[in-house]
Amino acid sequence: MPNERADIGVFGGSGFYSLLENAREITVETPYGAPSDKLAIGEVAGKRVAFLPRHGKAHQYPPHAINFRANLWAMKELGVTRIIGPTACGSLLADVKPGDMVVADQVVDRTTGRKDTFYDGPITTHVSFADPYCPQLRPLAIAALRAGDIRTHERGTIVVIQGPRFSTRAESKWFQQAGWEVINMTQYPECYLARELQICYVNISLITDYDVGLEGLDVEPVSHEHVMKIFASNNERVKAAIFRIIAAIPSERTCNCGSALAGAR
Repeated sequence: MPNERADIGVFGGSGFYSLLENAREITVETPYGAPSDKLAIGEVAGKRVAFLPRHGKAHQYPPHAINFRANLWAMKELGVTRIIGPTACGSLLADVKPGDMVVADQVVDRTTGRKDTFYDGPITTHVSFADPYCPQLRPLAIAALRAGDIRTHERGTIVVIQGPRFSTRAESKWFQQAGWEVINMTQYPECYLARELQICYVNISLITDYDVGLEGLDVEPVSHEHVMKIFASNNERVKAAIFRIIAAIPSERTCNCGSALAGAR
């Protein structure tokens, strides 16, 4: 177990590779292999914070190749009980505009073959995931975003696709017709693995583009270059919002995330 400890973890997404100034970088070993990179440990608002870019600092891991289990286990090893997971996302609704932020309340998994559980047996474990995101952290995130004068959507469903390719127009239209708001490649299994470890998790979806099948709009096919450009231009807003969320998080957990394994076996 590492000597360093942290209360709160933050995963950085595409275009978001650093958070903390004067941080100490550490290597954390896990039973599931190496995390995406070294973890940076620092202090924000009197709280110990661990930061890890989920794709690695050089963006060397595409979405389908991220070792999500190692990333989450590393946070657990440091003592993290709350995780903030910002992501770059596409919009499936005209009213959810580039530059907006969505505090997701639901997720739909459309990935394949990802290692998405810590419980491969011999004890069968079924963890409830009806409400994927922490009910204590979500209101704090919404308030923190709005305090920064960010156009914020209080809820939204993220459909998670396998990647690394973007959707076809037909797929995008299908997702829109299902009534989902946001599309992404990394929220699953990250948010679910946090639940299995009884860690609170909240997502902030930064909308970087309209997905290609959006009806009623003349939408150009999205490119990775465009996503990175939009995220980079919003980095400081995202960081400021994360700092406000961290400052607002109380020491006591009032949600049931910490008892997710009760009755699961």
